[in-house]
Amino acid sequence: MGASTLSWLVDLGTTLAALATCYGITALLAVMWRRHPSRSRPLEPPPVTVFKPLCGAEPALYECLRSLCDQDYPRFQIIFGVRDLKDPAVAVVRTLQSEFPAIEFEIAIDPRQHGSNRKVSNLINMMPLARYDYLVIADSDVRVPRGYLSQVVAPLLDPSVGIVTCPYRGTPQPGLWSLLGSLFINDWFMPSVRVAALSGSSAFAFGATIAIRRTTLASIGGFASIAHQLADDYRLGELTRGMGLRTVLSEVVVETSVVERNLSDLIRHELRWLRTIRAVRPFGYTLSFVTFSVPLAFLGVVLAEGSTAALVLFGITLLARILLHRAVRKSGSPTQLWAVLLNDGLGFALWGWGFTTRRVHWRDDRFRVARDGSAQPIP
Repeated sequence: MGASTLSWLVDLGTTLAALATCYGITALLAVMWRRHPSRSRPLEPPPVTVFKPLCGAEPALYECLRSLCDQDYPRFQIIFGVRDLKDPAVAVVRTLQSEFPAIEFEIAIDPRQHGSNRKVSNLINMMPLARYDYLVIADSDVRVPRGYLSQVVAPLLDPSVGIVTCPYRGTPQPGLWSLLGSLFINDWFMPSVRVAALSGSSAFAFGATIAIRRTTLASIGGFASIAHQLADDYRLGELTRGMGLRTVLSEVVVETSVVERNLSDLIRHELRWLRTIRAVRPFGYTLSFVTFSVPLAFLGVVLAEGSTAALVLFGITLLARILLHRAVRKSGSPTQLWAVLLNDGLGFALWGWGFTTRRVHWRDDRFRVARDGSAQPIP
């Protein structure tokens, strides 16, 4: 290998390490620069319909659903949706009905399938039961604070707002794979969202919470417009932004249970996320290699043959990564460093794997993600 080639590799390695350092510091600042949730609420909070599509008795389902029932909000309706009366989630809902008799509960039991996305089909079946004009959609495994509804509904009173969505924190179940799944959310995905928001982007929406007005939903074609979309949440935000409406990232952080029983479950889940992102935002996905700061900085050290500059940049990147982890784990004890680095390395490898195919697993089904984000079932 000639001297010019070696010099080029050293320069490339140093550049990669510098990019990793810049991102690591930016992510740390974006996570630390967060306002505390405002406690203000509208003078006359409008009544709200909350959609909770359900499928099976997921871990901590009762606790998650109960947190939604125990809201400091004057009037709201909760619609639970299942495909089958024998779904074990129905028993949990019945328990909550007896515990909170003052809440307006509805259960939609309807097996009809309206598209390849079963969750959206569930929402379509639930929609006729909705009484109010302000709608909140939240995944079944989401746990919310008591002032949640007040905070997510308030921005919708501004007619320039299309949807409100919530950042979320992964809560692991016991076990290494669940821990790594939570690190993927807390230490990689959500910090990247914070960086995007800090730079002025609003190209995001999360199934953990989406609040929308009924009139806005009708204007984009209702839930039927996303019936075939794998990234149904992202598509809702995209359609409303196409109408000239804003997406608001709420100040409220909700929690989602992370249940990964084994390595196979973890890989399938993360690949589904990554390949869906690649389908809907291919250019952004390609550039997202920089978000895996420590593996990228380490690669830079290797290419630069351990140059002093690359090693210094790697050290700064590693320090920023440790501080980032401590910042996102401020409410609990930090995870051991080896698990954090293992998660980063696995995420970087899966990012590369995400380019190889568009096939994903979702529950027991397999799909091919088309370029428009639609999910095409694979027999």
